[in-house]
Amino acid sequence: MAQNYTEIFSVFQKYMEEEESAREKIREIVKEIEQNSREIITLLQGIHKPQGLSQISTLCQKGREQFCNIKVLFGKLKEIIPVDQFHRYHDHWRFVTQRLIFSASFIVYLESGKLLEREEGAEFLGVSANPNDAFHIELDDFLLGLLLLADELTRLSLNSATYGDYTRPVQISEFVSEMNVGFRLLNLKNDSLRKKFDGLKYNLKKVEEVVYDLSIRGLLPSQKLDKETDGSS
Repeated sequence: MAQNYTEIFSVFQKYMEEEESAREKIREIVKEIEQNSREIITLLQGIHKPQGLSQISTLCQKGREQFCNIKVLFGKLKEIIPVDQFHRYHDHWRFVTQRLIFSASFIVYLESGKLLEREEGAEFLGVSANPNDAFHIELDDFLLGLLLLADELTRLSLNSATYGDYTRPVQISEFVSEMNVGFRLLNLKNDSLRKKFDGLKYNLKKVEEVVYDLSIRGLLPSQKLDKETDGSS
């Protein structure tokens, strides 16, 4: 019996059209997510302004509120992605996820001085932290987001010292040092992660230099307290 090539390739064509339609919908949603991500990052950049350190609570609260839109948009993505096809489309939102994790980790650090946990990061996005779930946050994306945080904290350390907050650079140095220890425990096979980890070591050196500079100038909080004590005796 002769094969009907027209019918065979019509099925292929229909599949390709459905595939392209799904990707177009995904691109539209990801575009919105990227716009919201830029707005959150722009908001948090206010920390680096002269009065930014006194507005941490307000900026973090506004940042958390903007993540409500992120949750809605990721919810729309979950509705589009077919079951068991997460990895087929994941590249569309991989990089914006990393930036969102950076923003979430920056908010958590500013609020508590703590490192964002994977489950907490997933909650910011309204997705699962469990890799066995259909729609989840990939570990590599989470870790790359944390490494972006180290870049931002290096900048914050320098600006804090400039604006007369000499305690914060010490706290940042200790935090980045702990991050460095933690990442050293990992066997990083992802090329992007390994390269970004090299940047973490550079950031650690920079924040330690800020603390050292404050130390030799006698501006560390403990040194100032010692001077005040000596002066009163």
